[in-house]
Amino acid sequence: MGKVIIVDHPLLKHSLTILRDKNTTTEEFRNHSALVSNIMIIEATRNIKVNTVDIDTPLAPVQGSKVEKSIVLVPVLRAGISMLLPARDMIPWAQVGFIGLERDETTAIAREYYKKFPENLNNKQVLVLDPMLATGGSLVDTIIALKTKNIRSISAVCIVAAPEGIEYLHQKFPDVDVFTAAVDSHLNEVKFIVPGLGDYGDRYFGTD
Repeated sequence: MGKVIIVDHPLLKHSLTILRDKNTTTEEFRNHSALVSNIMIIEATRNIKVNTVDIDTPLAPVQGSKVEKSIVLVPVLRAGISMLLPARDMIPWAQVGFIGLERDETTAIAREYYKKFPENLNNKQVLVLDPMLATGGSLVDTIIALKTKNIRSISAVCIVAAPEGIEYLHQKFPDVDVFTAAVDSHLNEVKFIVPGLGDYGDRYFGTD
């Protein structure tokens, strides 16, 4: 069964509070979005495969570690781009796939408008980046598209999640772990997370 890993760190709590505040400026939002994303990516890659290597320091031989270059990042457009940028700084060798899903504001159902994955995903560890796990529809649609590949594992990396979205995701894909900074109370009548932080993409990109 997939786990829900709530990441707990003082810097994360501090930045998440700033992200939630409706008075936070776009510039501040972007800065703290990067900080939160960095901490989330560190936690989501905690179990990445590591190989032992022999190296020479300026003074003596020593055994070290090198991570296996098996990570693939898949941001859910467009809000997932906010998490991709810091993730690529930390894992510059990672392959990147994209999926574009646009939410219908009336039905809250996502419509796919773009998809581009690396050709060879065989035995890769995929991190799906989506800041807000609300209904779970976008994540489920993304994972359906990825499950056609021979992937080693898929994890969802979020910032705020709703219980309804987690439940729906694990109904469909019980093997997918969810990393999140917070599990909030519920979804409101228009499927926004409460207390949440509003529309992540709009706040990050400065759009209405």
